[in-house]
Formats: sequence, C-alpha cells, structure tokens
Amino acid sequence: MSADDKIFIANDVVIHPDDLVENFIRSSGPGGQNVNKVATAVQLRFDAANAPGLPERVRERTIKLAGQRATKDGVIVIEAGRYRTQEHNRADARARLTALVAKAAEPPPPPRKKTRPTKGSVERRLKTKSGRSTVKKLRGRVDGD
Repeated sequence: MSADDKIFIANDVVIHPDDLVENFIRSSGPGGQNVNKVATAVQLRFDAANAPGLPERVRERTIKLAGQRATKDGVIVIEAGRYRTQEHNRADARARLTALVAKAAEPPPPPRKKTRPTKGSVERRLKTKSGRSTVKKLRGRVDGD
C-alpha cells in the first residue's frame, strides 16, 4: 500500500494508510482443507483516537458507533474472514471500516420541534379516560336491595 492510497470519505474526513495495521490470521470460514494451512482472515486495526484525518466530532462518533469493536485506547478492530482469499478479506475489512467512518461523518439530524396536542385530541383522551373510569366504578360489589 503506497502513501497515495488514502481513503477519502467526506470533505474533511480522510483515513491515512499509516493509521491502518493489518494482521492475517487463520480463518474459521470457508476454505476446505486449506483453512488449516493458510492465514486468509484479516484483522484490521485503525487507531481512531490518534488519527489525524478525522475531525474531533467524527472521531468521537466513530469510537461510539464501533461499540465492542473499539478498545479502551480508541483502536477499532475489524476482523474479516468471509472470503477464501486475503485480497477479498482485506477489501471487505476496509469497506466495513469506510462504512463505519462514513456513518459517523454524517451530519446530526435537525433538532426536534416541540408541538402541542390539538384541542380535539386532548378532549378525546379525557373522554376515553372518564369512560374507563366509569367502567371500573361499575365493577364494584352489587348491593342486595
């Protein structure tokens, strides 16, 4: 991987190749007898806490969205072993990391506007409450007059 292989996600969000560390491990997925001999699964580590290409807001949201995949030090670990080749698993891990950071880079939703219930809905709610109250009052003991 060369220095030109930066992953551009948004205008100000970039993943530098120096921030990624790949380790190849034995996969538990498909591969037949080959699965016991060749390390095809990839373990991709991305140091999100110290990544210079992430703004502070995106950095915090990325670690939060990673959940169990993030360590206490802010390193995100993604394991990919779906495919039989290292190249496919490497591309899969990078795609999953890119999707995670892209989701964290999305702008926050607009704040919710407070609304009041309409007069009719308040009246309907109070009417049904009084109706239920009447039904429950009628469930009492029957007088033996």
